[in-house]
Amino acid sequence: MPAREYNFDGLVGPTHNYAGLSHGNVASLAHSGQPASPRGAALQGLAKMRFVASLGVGQAVLPPHERPSLRTLRRLGFRGSDEEVLAQAARDPELKDQLLRISSSAAAMWTANAATCIPSADAADGRLHLIPANLTAMFHRSLEAETTARVLRAIFADGKKFEVHDPLPGGGHFADEGAANHTRLFAADREAVHLLAWGRCAFGDPPPGGEPSVYPARQTREASHALARLGQVDGARALFPQQHPIGIDAGAFHTDVLAVGNGNVLLLHELAFLEVAALLDKLRALLGESFVAFLATERELPVVSAVAAYPFNSQLLTLPDGSMTILAPEEAREDPRARAFLQRVIESDGPVKSAHHLDLRESMENGGGPACLRQRIVLQDGERSAIEARVFWDEPLGAELEAWVSRHYRDRLVGEDLADPRLARENMQALDELTRILRIGSVYDFQK
Repeated sequence: MPAREYNFDGLVGPTHNYAGLSHGNVASLAHSGQPASPRGAALQGLAKMRFVASLGVGQAVLPPHERPSLRTLRRLGFRGSDEEVLAQAARDPELKDQLLRISSSAAAMWTANAATCIPSADAADGRLHLIPANLTAMFHRSLEAETTARVLRAIFADGKKFEVHDPLPGGGHFADEGAANHTRLFAADREAVHLLAWGRCAFGDPPPGGEPSVYPARQTREASHALARLGQVDGARALFPQQHPIGIDAGAFHTDVLAVGNGNVLLLHELAFLEVAALLDKLRALLGESFVAFLATERELPVVSAVAAYPFNSQLLTLPDGSMTILAPEEAREDPRARAFLQRVIESDGPVKSAHHLDLRESMENGGGPACLRQRIVLQDGERSAIEARVFWDEPLGAELEAWVSRHYRDRLVGEDLADPRLARENMQALDELTRILRIGSVYDFQK
């Protein structure tokens, strides 16, 4: 049946700030404490959405989460009015303002981590499956799972066409980071293949290839297998490569830092996966001769440059004419080795014909590039028409969202501002208005 891929971008939240909460994310740690511009970040994200839509590619939006999460602070023992809860969390004698910063994180903007999507064409029951990620590897991100499930159920409400699962149980044993570790590849005459990567084993002996020693491996092998089962993926079309421990220790905390795939094309660094040659051979066997891989070696593109410039954390998009384009951050143009690699891909006479570079510095300096900001969802025409929420990009929606951001977002935010009770009130008012704009109903705690 006719189908189209939509990029569901996360709208940057009003508490976007540089708290340095993500151990293993080099950019997040490097820029910890610097002033942020929530308004600038949100407008940069909306500009990216507009540009993708202008290319003729499907574009949609997901809302930010309620922050600060007063419910989380209350569950941790802070009591009283909203103002009193924030004041107590800001001056906690042992953790100081750590819990306030955690509960105020706007990391839900990186919707590549929101869920794993298995299109209906690939699922045995013929429904589209969405499994919200539990994100248990990082406490500030584990707070997102419940709201993500609510939002997805509000949008993908037709149970005959969609199944929005509960997040995986089991804490760290089934730690799931969403689509940031999931790649779907397909060729014109072949069924799709799903790569569900992982970094560590929760049960049994460590993998023969070892595990990282500097930074944590966030996704477990057991979680990746569970995602394939829940999505009802044919076992012969699901591959489970291990992330390279050296790549993780270099800052590639998710697969999408060192690999990006689309259709029959895969761009990857040699430190993205262990046993990369065997993986590419398997993909060629499953996808046929049309499969194309562009492998960057450490000599061509040092992993430190790949992690700093994010050439792989780009969007690889199929255009209406069937060709592909790369949507990369400005940093990938500024770094000569990253730029040269992407230029090699374009000049190869393969499917990728062009590249575009966008300014996403507010997101990049917090550790997320173009690919982090979007969740890829393939919808058949009937599935698209079943969605009643106003989340698909058009110019009236884009203009309304830009005006909404300009009205409600602060231009500058530092850590001390998170204790301001007026910020929490501003955010509630803004998000309440946003749910009406997007027509998604009551999805936030304060709306209950």
